[in-house]
Amino acid sequence: PLGDLGRLRRIERVSGRRGPRPGALLGVLALPLIGGAVFLALFAAANPIIAEVLGRVRLPSPDLLRWTFWAAAAVAVWATLRPRSKRTLLPLPGGGAPGPLPGVTVASVALSLALFNALFAVQNGLDLAFLWSGAGLPQGVTLAEYAHRGAYPLIATALLAGLFVLVALRPGSDTAANPLCRRLVVLWVVQNMFLVASSILRTLDYVEAYSLTRLRLAALVWMVLVAVGLGLICWRLLRGKSGAWLINANALTAALALASVTVVDLGAVAAQWNVRNAREAGGRGTQLDLCYLNQLDGAALTALAQLEARSGEPGFKARVTAVRGAVQRRVEARQADWREWTWRDARRLAAARALV
Repeated sequence: PLGDLGRLRRIERVSGRRGPRPGALLGVLALPLIGGAVFLALFAAANPIIAEVLGRVRLPSPDLLRWTFWAAAAVAVWATLRPRSKRTLLPLPGGGAPGPLPGVTVASVALSLALFNALFAVQNGLDLAFLWSGAGLPQGVTLAEYAHRGAYPLIATALLAGLFVLVALRPGSDTAANPLCRRLVVLWVVQNMFLVASSILRTLDYVEAYSLTRLRLAALVWMVLVAVGLGLICWRLLRGKSGAWLINANALTAALALASVTVVDLGAVAAQWNVRNAREAGGRGTQLDLCYLNQLDGAALTALAQLEARSGEPGFKARVTAVRGAVQRRVEARQADWREWTWRDARRLAAARALV
């Protein structure tokens, strides 16, 4: 058989045509299979419905002894049948453009994008059916679990998608110039942006069910940045922009977000929202977490003073008064020291004293 294999290789070399080889097929399928498995695992972690469906899959248990026997037999047989591989020297590094990445071909990228689009369509379809439409969830799955479980894994999924586009569809590469790959990647980026929108809606639903915190506000800002970043990646691919343009555009977006956060006090925003929507204050939210408002310290002082001024139930008003008093004393102690005095805390103290 080795002589026949040698003859086949000489025929391929002379005719310039190559038959199907398992190695080439594996190289095409490796990227979509590995990427699909990673995204499917993230979707299972993010979506209890997908996790439940996958949990019902029962694969036949492998016979360890049988697999060990066949593996040992394959090693022995392969050593006698495999042809002698052609040895090639590694090229010296040159100053030209980098070559294609191993396993990243037009066929593998197109197949990967088609598979990824199908997986994302399943996840986005479930979000449309249960999250956006307000339909009832399957038995045993609560809205809080569905919303909170998927917010952060889905953002990780979108970041991985952006990284894949940056690596596999570099400007000037064959994959970036292929029309099918370009259409598939635009569709995929749109699905990723919808995925980010669903993550934002999940976080907002969780906030309504529980409460607003600084970290949840920061997470919402981060999600918006991810959506903008995905849009910039897609624009770079379609317009052939350079890597420097992408870095500068993302840096400018991040700088604007950080500048906005430095001006707006996230703690004060969270405190005002929680007080306004607290069940004890006539809102539709959950029970007010006074311990968290106490941890917010001066950021919650104005909101606590407003809540104390309009509270009617004596027991609840006494608890609010106690927390507001503790927070106000700490702020007054800091304001008395010229090294810790701030204009923002001075305004808060003036507003709190005027209310109570």
